[in-house]
This record gives sequence, C-alpha cells and structure tokens, in this order.
Amino acid sequence: MATISADKARGPESREDKLPDAVVVRFAGDSGDGMQLTGGQFTLSTALAGNDLATFPDFPAEIRAPQGTLFGVSAFQINFGSTDITTAGDAPDVLVAMNPAALKTNVDALKPGGLIIADTGEFSKRNLAKAKYDANPVEDGSLAKWDLLAFDISAMTIEAVKPFGLGNKEALRCKNMWTLGLALWMFDRERQPIIDWLTTKFKKLPDVANANIAALNAGHAYGETAELAGPLRKVQVDSIPSEPGLYRTITGAEAVSLGLVAGAQLAGLNMFFGGYPITPASAILHNLVKMKEFGVTTFQAEDEIAAICAAIGASYAGQLGVTSSSGPGIALKGEAMGLAIMTELPLVIVNSQRGGPSTGLPTKTEQSDLYQAIYGRNGDAPLPVVAASSPADAFECAIEACRLAVQYMTPVILLTDGYIANAAEPWKVPDPNTFEPFPVKHLEEKNGPEDTLLPFKRDERGVRPWIKPGTPDLMHRIGGIEKGIDTGNIDYSADVHQAQTDARRAKIDGVAKGVPEQQVCLGETSGKLAIVGWGSTFGPIHQAVRRARRQGLEVSHIHVRNVWPLPRNLGDLLKGYDKILVPEMNSGQFKTVLRDQFLVDARPLTKTSGQPFTIAELEAAIDEMLS
Repeated sequence: MATISADKARGPESREDKLPDAVVVRFAGDSGDGMQLTGGQFTLSTALAGNDLATFPDFPAEIRAPQGTLFGVSAFQINFGSTDITTAGDAPDVLVAMNPAALKTNVDALKPGGLIIADTGEFSKRNLAKAKYDANPVEDGSLAKWDLLAFDISAMTIEAVKPFGLGNKEALRCKNMWTLGLALWMFDRERQPIIDWLTTKFKKLPDVANANIAALNAGHAYGETAELAGPLRKVQVDSIPSEPGLYRTITGAEAVSLGLVAGAQLAGLNMFFGGYPITPASAILHNLVKMKEFGVTTFQAEDEIAAICAAIGASYAGQLGVTSSSGPGIALKGEAMGLAIMTELPLVIVNSQRGGPSTGLPTKTEQSDLYQAIYGRNGDAPLPVVAASSPADAFECAIEACRLAVQYMTPVILLTDGYIANAAEPWKVPDPNTFEPFPVKHLEEKNGPEDTLLPFKRDERGVRPWIKPGTPDLMHRIGGIEKGIDTGNIDYSADVHQAQTDARRAKIDGVAKGVPEQQVCLGETSGKLAIVGWGSTFGPIHQAVRRARRQGLEVSHIHVRNVWPLPRNLGDLLKGYDKILVPEMNSGQFKTVLRDQFLVDARPLTKTSGQPFTIAELEAAIDEMLS
C-alpha cells in the first residue's frame, strides 16, 4: 500500500522536451521469480511519485508449474503516467523477460521499437528447449524490430549478494530486486520505500533483507554507471494533477473488504463473513480477518454451502451476513441463496468472477457469471445485482450492496472479477462523513391488530420487518417453505404462492426506484452509437470512446452499475441511439438482458480469452459500427 498526502494539486512543469504521457512496463518470469512482488513494489514507488496508474497481474493456474516452461510464466503489467489512466495498457513499452519462456509468451505484445531487457543467464540450451526455441533469440536477429538489452542479471545478482553468504539458489531469489532496482533507475523512482519494506518484511532474517537491499542497489547502480549507447536511458514521467487529500493504492479485493466494513458501520450492524478459499475471492477473507476491531467476525467454513448458510444464520440473528466466492462456489451456494430470498433476510454475496465453466481458467478474468447472478436459482428467485467497474469503484459498490440488502431485506450479489480483484489503482480515501448512514431498526414490538405479530407484513416498498430471535413476545416461524401472507405460517396453496411470488418480485423490481437513474459517462444522451458496458470493461471502453470522440466520431459511453434490476430510465436512454454495442468478456450475456428488457437491437462484442479488452480492439469495433 502506498499512502500519499497531497497538500496541493500537482502538475507537470513546462519543458522544451516533451515527456511521455504514459508508459507501460511488463515484468515477466517464472512463477518462482517474484514477478508479482516486483510489480507490486514498482507500483508502490510509482504511486508515491504521484503518477496515475493501473496494473494487471497475470499468473498461471498451476500452483507450481515446472520451472522454465511456457505455462509457468507469471507476468505483471503496469501503465502509469501524467494523464488519466483507466487500463493497464494495450502493448508494453518495456518488457523485462527473466527467462526464454517469459520472452516467448510476451514478446509479441510489445510495441514495435519497444525495449526488451533479458537475463541471458537464464538463456541456457535447456531453458531454450523448454521454451520451444530452436535458436537463441537474443543472438539470431529475430528480435530486430525491438531494442534489446541482454545481459547476465543472474551473475550480477550473485556477485552483489556474495558478502551475505547465501548459496546460489538463495542468491538467485534476489534477482527480482536487482531488476526492480534497474527499473527504479530507469523511471527515476525512489528506492527508500522499497528498502523500508524489505527491512520490515525480513525483520527476523537480516541477512536475507540485506541481500535483497544489496541486489536492489546493484541494479540501480548498474543503470547509473553503465556506459551503454542506445536502449538503456532514464525516462521521466511527470506526476498527474491531483486533488488535495490522502491517497493510497488499492486492489479490488481490498476495496470490497473496506466497503463491506463501511457498509456494516453505516447500517449500525456487526458483520459476519462466512467464506471458503477459492481463487480469486480468497483475498477478501484474508483482508477481513485483519478488521476485527470494526465488529467483523470471520469464519472459514468447511465448504461453500456451510459458508453461506452460516452467513444466513448471522443475518437471522440480527447481524449483516456476508459470503464470497467465485463462479463454481456461487453455484454451490445457489440453494442457500433461494433460502435467503424465501426467508427475506439481508445477505451480501460477492462473486469475483473467473474463467469457466467448472475450474476453467481459475487465475484469468471473465464476466461469464451474469446469467448466473440474475437468473441462476431454482424457482422465481429475483435479487439485486451490483457490478463494480474498477478496483476503486468496488468500495462504493460494496457499500451499495450492503444498503440494498438491509433496506430491502434481500440477498444482493456484488460482481467483481479476477482483473478487478487483483489489479491496483490510486484511490483517494473518502471522508466517511460524506456517506449517508442507513441505520437498521429491528422490530421490537408486535405490529398486527389486536396485539398480534405479523412477521411478514410488508411496508409500502414490499419489505418485511427484521426481527431478532429472542426478542420478547416476537416468536415467529421462518423457513424455506412457502408462507402465508403477513403471518408467515406455512401455506403453499395455489393462491398464496402466486401472491407471494408476485410480492417478492415486486419488491426487487422496486429497487430500481431506490437507485440513481442511468447517466452517460462520456458523450451525449442520444446519437449514432452507444457503447454500453458493465463491470471491468469500463477502462478500455472509456479510453476508446474518448479517442473516437477526439476524431469527431459520434459515440457515447454508458456504463451500468445496477445490472438487476436495471435503472428505470435505461430503456428510454438506449432508444435514443441508432446503434448499441455491448462489449463484455463472455458470449453476450448482458446484450441478451438488454434485448429482453427493452427490445433494443443491442449488438455483442465478446471476448473469452481470459484477458481484458484492449483499447485497440474497441476502437476497431467503433470504426466498424460507424462505417
């Protein structure tokens, strides 16, 4: 985490030489090379330098793939600059390749003329064969369209840490710090925050800490002292003008965790979180474990079903029940979601979507659980669905999910995905006083005529009261079988089931009246083309539409947070455009929802590669739609 106090808005100084607005760097290596850690610490230094940024960690599904193989490559990409950054960047300007496999799997993404930094110490015949290279690419001219800086990082790292008595295997674990030191020099970043972090992390292993610091300093010194003509040069990227305030970098998982705690506080409730480990949702449990002082109880259950059922039990007891998973785990929770809908208890369900079906692409991103979120339960079982558009946006979306859950006595699904959960961006820490509380009032006295209790008597919004068990004189029956109107007594007659099904649906439909109307993010409220997105497609859509509008194209960007029920004005808004394009990382699910609800000719743009959309892909789609 990086925290920055901005006393005044910062801006680039005027210069004769034009500085780059943004730079994209990708670190790639074997799973054991520490690329995620390297990227994370480079992100820390970049945030402290005042740049806007967006990151994209990309790692293999295997717990530990064979060293040096193509499917064991782990990468971390960061886009940073002095302009508004909303994506991790299309193509890297710099690729740091720690072995042949990292080069092979990532070099085609590099911009023509971009810089490759390669560790020749890993380009042995054995590693080249593992990467399916017939010849050494750093020697055969096949990398000619890029700048190439190839030298033995491994040997230099071993030499740098020699005073600390580490064996070769342990010494080579420091080469990610050597590489980070070189990157810090290239982009004029401070080393001290990284040194402080290493000192704290290896407090009980001072030799390891000092070895890593020595490697970091050696990489930085190499950049300072090497007399190299051509590719290696220092690049300065100015800070972005920012509003005064306290800033930090935040991942989507951290933002969701903080937002859930904030939501419970705004409701005046303690929170119970029941979870089960699953990629990429586990980080939410890891974060919430650290927040016990805010009235948070965490429970790692034996399976997904136990996790959600425990959360439902907590909601029945008067707390805010929360559970979290990814697509396969959400499938297991389906029956219990129906129970929460039938008992009309508040519950927040976070789905950090990943590639599927089944185990699918467990470490890659996708948006393919939308049908599951909106329709994926037995019976007519509607519930609100909220989708976060970025790591920072996930904070407010988590608060919104908590608000809807307690105000409408219903389960709410909060959708993020692997990209949002793992990616990081700067976040201005909000003033807690700017959020309006929504305190819960549990029923404490009988609410029926002649001193009777009606536990399922609905108010003007169709919402039943919330009764804590043990409240004097308010004993009532609750469960999953159909219940009588107002009384809650078991009654599954035809007329009652019809009436209660209609009532539950009307309550959820009414949520649309309690959320803001849909706004246009960029562009006009009518015109030739609207790009309609939801979730993590926000960044590339926004940049593509911005670029298209600079070229004079008549295109607007609409991004939907409340994906069910849909905003009450969305249908009329969409009918003001000649064409509608819906980019999403699935086979066209939201497009189908829009067609079904509003009878509009929404066209799909789909992608299920496990990678986010690039800006270029969306620019091409805009050109095609308007041609």
